[in-house]
Amino acid sequence: MAQRLTQDPAAPLPADIAAAVEDWRRWLVAERRASANTVAAYDRDLTQFLRFITDWAGGIGDLSALAAIDIQGFRAWMARRRADGLKPASTARALAVVRGFYRRLDRVHGLPAPGLAGLSAPKHVRPAPRPVAAADARRLIAAAADIGAETGRDWVALRERALFALLWGAGLRIGEALSLDGRDWPAPGSSQPALVVRGKGGKQRRVPLIPAVVGAVEAYRAACPHPQTPDRPVFTGVRGGRLDRAVAERHMAAARRALGLDATATPHALRHAFATHLLDGGADLRIIQDLLGHESLATTQRYTAVATERMIAAYAAAHPRARLRSGEDETDGTDRPPQT
Repeated sequence: MAQRLTQDPAAPLPADIAAAVEDWRRWLVAERRASANTVAAYDRDLTQFLRFITDWAGGIGDLSALAAIDIQGFRAWMARRRADGLKPASTARALAVVRGFYRRLDRVHGLPAPGLAGLSAPKHVRPAPRPVAAADARRLIAAAADIGAETGRDWVALRERALFALLWGAGLRIGEALSLDGRDWPAPGSSQPALVVRGKGGKQRRVPLIPAVVGAVEAYRAACPHPQTPDRPVFTGVRGGRLDRAVAERHMAAARRALGLDATATPHALRHAFATHLLDGGADLRIIQDLLGHESLATTQRYTAVATERMIAAYAAAHPRARLRSGEDETDGTDRPPQT
């Protein structure tokens, strides 16, 4: 008798389903060049789906049965996620993962999934980026350096200044900055210094560096007591290992509290600030997309909404008519008499 997939998390998958899942994982790595974190996240989504759909169907014996799941099964899975409080964006991503798995089944095993036809992802609106203003970015960097100085190590203060200056000045994600090794950093004296950044999915991009950022990082590297060799991390912790992300985020949070800034003033807000300040300065959207390492231009276009919001806010603050309340007369600020 064929082994059946069960709701028991410890139960092994039927052999052909397990082989298909393993093939899908290898495909993600080899052809999609997905990072280990991405594969792990996708794996969780697919595993959760397989366990739910097995329970819903009362057991699934093989790949053919898995491909034959009808649209009601997929809708039930999405409804369960909604009932569990998962956000539409999370379910949309999970559905994309499941679709990708089924497309792989069709391509490799000739097993289409008619139940997915006509199934729509839940609608969700991605919130607009929340950048920090230029003045606040400067204050945050200075305050983070002060927090670092409280450790009693001057080089830690320089490290915090360099790290956050890099996020704002080059638009890196904090994970990208902390994964830099010495070989990624430009040689001293480079006429056009640029950084080799490994972004999401292991994709590399070159990001030019402005003198202020180069100076801040070089000052830190010169003071750092740990070796700064090509195979060593650029940003190190006090014991010489790669700087822990939690430490950097904790120092940023302390700086934010000290300045009384909103909770959205995170390291990632500095990356948002990089993009919006370039956009405000007239940079081409395609160039910003390349600098940020966005795969889709639509992702970068979210920053135009920020620019529009700021333009409207500036208009409302500056124009005399924009400051009038509804129903007020422009000449004396009093309420206009009702028209008869």
